[in-house]
Amino acid sequence: MISTQAWADAQLLWDYHHMHHKPRACSVAVGLGSHDLGVADVTADLYHQGLAPVIVFTGSTSPTTQARMPRGEAVHYRERALELGVPDEAILVEPRATSTGENIEFTKEVLAGAGIEASSVLLVSKPYEERRSFAMMRKLWPTVDIVSASTSMELEEYADSIGDAPMVIDMIVGALQRVLVFPGRDLAIPQAVPQDVVEAYERLVRQGFTSRLMRTEAKT
Repeated sequence: MISTQAWADAQLLWDYHHMHHKPRACSVAVGLGSHDLGVADVTADLYHQGLAPVIVFTGSTSPTTQARMPRGEAVHYRERALELGVPDEAILVEPRATSTGENIEFTKEVLAGAGIEASSVLLVSKPYEERRSFAMMRKLWPTVDIVSASTSMELEEYADSIGDAPMVIDMIVGALQRVLVFPGRDLAIPQAVPQDVVEAYERLVRQGFTSRLMRTEAKT
């Protein structure tokens, strides 16, 4: 049972994680691998809107996605985009990345190998990963403009769509920890975090929403 306070705290973090960027045309759309096929849906929709001429789906598997996406996150994303009418020639697949840092570095390699020069990126992630992904892209790929995008859902609607609300809150908490910690590890640019968001994060940690927290010695 998730308490009213926990939902309210998760909502504060959920709202903070959103970058509120307006979608616009970019050189490429990059769909960051995860357990959520909604990332592929949003990326395909942006393609159909004419906002990117090419898509890169990036991601291998993780403990969260091994059972759901045994062929790899990027491969399953590609299959979903094909179902949604994106032509095969518009999709590049990067199947090796196991972290967001690798998503970024390997995507650069895939685009270079295809002879594509990107000056701007539509960066598609899960809703609660927008800010962390943006901050990492600004650090690790500083030469491109970044427009963040994700599925348009409210928190409880999103949790219902995933079917595991405690896991979603755990992930929201883990994403905030990385926003706080990664700048000190040279993995992301610093982001201002309001005090009420920090306090909500600390309450959720005390309530046990900790399965996605990194150990302090973790590097990525």
